[in-house]
Amino acid sequence: MTRSKTSPRYSRDEIAAFEALVARYGQRVYTMAYRMAGNDADAKDLAQEAFLRVFRALRSIDPSSHLDSWLYRIVTNLFIDMLRRRPRVRIESLDEPVRTQRGGDVVREIADDHAGPEAGVVDAQMESEIQYALVALHPDLRAVVMLSDIEGYAYEEIAETLGVPVGTVKSRLHRARKTLQARLGHLAPDRLRNIP
Repeated sequence: MTRSKTSPRYSRDEIAAFEALVARYGQRVYTMAYRMAGNDADAKDLAQEAFLRVFRALRSIDPSSHLDSWLYRIVTNLFIDMLRRRPRVRIESLDEPVRTQRGGDVVREIADDHAGPEAGVVDAQMESEIQYALVALHPDLRAVVMLSDIEGYAYEEIAETLGVPVGTVKSRLHRARKTLQARLGHLAPDRLRNIP
């Protein structure tokens, strides 16, 4: 197969600039993708596709500028597109009992297969429960929580990144925090009781 004459050729400086962008933002983009997707494979796919889009737009961006908002917008949009392409999956709470065909309830029991010091087990369990709670949120709510509470974005930055009004950001964040508080309140009841 021959290479198209219209395909762009990149200089060594452009390739180096792209590699610097990946080095600078790669871990943050992957972390954001992981928190949204909830698994390593999808997170890697989202991060790879995000950087592929950066590469395609390389000549139209300034690599020295702060690209955080733009990259997170790309990841968020890719995540939403990924969800749209997938068949609908019903997400069930792990805390709720399962209803049997005969009308009875069965409590879910999930074995903890981690061994080691108590602190490591507790931290791993908390991380797991937090990740489950995040993944159970509607994608719109999850994106706002990720950008606000994990990445530290201001309301205005989130609104710009997601393309929604600031009021929408505030209401989504409030709903998401209340939902997370209800699902995770047992982890730190004293700390979560006073969340607005």
